[in-house]
Amino acid sequence: MKSLLSALLLSSALFTTANATNIGVAMSSFDDNFLTILRLAMQSSAEGKPDVQLQFEDAQTDIGRQLDQVNNFVAQGLDAIIVNPVDASATQPITAAAAAAGIPLIYVNRQPVEKLPESGVSFVGSDEYQAGTLQMTEVCRLLGGKGKVNIIMGDLAYEAARVRTKAAEDVLKKPECAGITVADKQAGKWTRISGADLVTNWLSAGLDVNAIIANNDEMALGAIQALKGVKKPLGAGEGKIVVGGIDATQDAMKAMKADELAVTVFQDAAGQGKGALETALKMIAREPVEQNVWIPFELVTPANLATYDSRN
Repeated sequence: MKSLLSALLLSSALFTTANATNIGVAMSSFDDNFLTILRLAMQSSAEGKPDVQLQFEDAQTDIGRQLDQVNNFVAQGLDAIIVNPVDASATQPITAAAAAAGIPLIYVNRQPVEKLPESGVSFVGSDEYQAGTLQMTEVCRLLGGKGKVNIIMGDLAYEAARVRTKAAEDVLKKPECAGITVADKQAGKWTRISGADLVTNWLSAGLDVNAIIANNDEMALGAIQALKGVKKPLGAGEGKIVVGGIDATQDAMKAMKADELAVTVFQDAAGQGKGALETALKMIAREPVEQNVWIPFELVTPANLATYDSRN
């Protein structure tokens, strides 16, 4: 009787799994604060849906590894695939694999450079141009439309780095900001240490700017670390250096409270994660979805800091 009961329970479990909605999620990296929030939001959202099961894979920033993971999802015959691409310019094989198998594909956070098929593939994320515009517009206001700024770009393999930087430079073409010049710009690796290293090099070369903006908060925090190391005054005002980031992470909020980070831009990691899962479920159910599902960016300053204090 005991063995029969065990067999029935196993059979029931297998039946439940087989009839669940199974979604594969290929993340570019688990070792990233923002992407961790995004991933946990997907997981939390799925936990409220007992019939939805997620299978997470970490590509460890390896394009080939991520393609292998997607091919494995295809081989398993999963109901949908969500991908946070390692490289937005190298997604064509992923798109082709999902399309050939007729599996709904949702890209999240990093928008593919390729032109996506009109059906079967969607992107959930935020408009990177808006992020760079909001950031530099506020920095322009803080500088009174005059001064010099250095830009720490992200890895240029990512569309976000290129678009956020272009948006910031476009703001400086506006009449009210035309008195601000870009003294230097260098690419980092989205990490705190790369931001610190770049600013340390600039300091060694005689850094003389009124602001440093970074394409994300981690690099901005690295900049702050380097500037504090040589006791450079931070914040808005005469003789101080304005530092700006993007993402509104918890560490960035702490730096803003300490009057070290002057501006950041809230990117809704949880909203993107939840939106990706909801889009996947709609596509599985053959409900209509937009090809681009936009989650808005929002400006964060000391004046409205409390509103965003715990959102990322």
